[in-house]
Amino acid sequence: MDLATIIGIVSGLLLVVWGILGKGSLSWFFDFSSLLIVVGGTIAATFVSFPLDKVLASFKVVKKAFSTNGFQPGIVINKIIDLANVARREGLLALEEAVEDINDEFLQKGVMLIVDGTDPELVKNILETELSFLEERHSEGKSLFDMMGTMAPAFGMIGTLIGLVIMLKQLDDPKSIGPSMAVALITTFYGSLLANLIFVPISKKLKIRSREEILLKEIMIEGLLSIQAGENPRIIEEKLKAFLPPAIRKSLSNDGKTEADVNE
Repeated sequence: MDLATIIGIVSGLLLVVWGILGKGSLSWFFDFSSLLIVVGGTIAATFVSFPLDKVLASFKVVKKAFSTNGFQPGIVINKIIDLANVARREGLLALEEAVEDINDEFLQKGVMLIVDGTDPELVKNILETELSFLEERHSEGKSLFDMMGTMAPAFGMIGTLIGLVIMLKQLDDPKSIGPSMAVALITTFYGSLLANLIFVPISKKLKIRSREEILLKEIMIEGLLSIQAGENPRIIEEKLKAFLPPAIRKSLSNDGKTEADVNE
């Protein structure tokens, strides 16, 4: 569970509630009709904008915003270096047995392409094509929440206009003007709150998660091509670390020796 997402949403809601209770009552800010217009309208517009299967699939992606960060470049680099050492000692065909210990399907596929003797350029094209479609699938999930972040305030405004029309129809009753105006504004409140605390932040978090996963896949591609080219494991390690920011790169550094150096 990603605590940052949970803390952000919970603290945001608590601050809003605190601000309300400081000068008023929570009951003043609850109106079922307004909530129905904003939430129902946003969901309805999302279904209009995206095919049903895309909507259902994209909602499953939201769990990535609440899951623990899976960005572990050190584990990926170490695994590639292990594969490089095996290939250097026993040859590329020996990597077939090492595939059983690989949990990542993308890396498994790349290793099997190498074992099958696929041309390096073809290996690169196949893996980059798969990476491209992975990025496209991620962008679909992000675009859905971008859409909801846009639609929620819009339907908040629609609810406000509905409330204003109702209020204007009752101008002959001065006592109803205040409550009617309050209800009209609540829909705008709901739309802004949902957009700026839920939908847009989740979209940003999904974008970050996507970039991290794509970076790991790019590291895998470079590592696999380097193994196929027969490069020294130590050189491969330094090459893969170059993909990472200096802070992460430094945290991954050890005594500077790879298994190949020790064996030699």
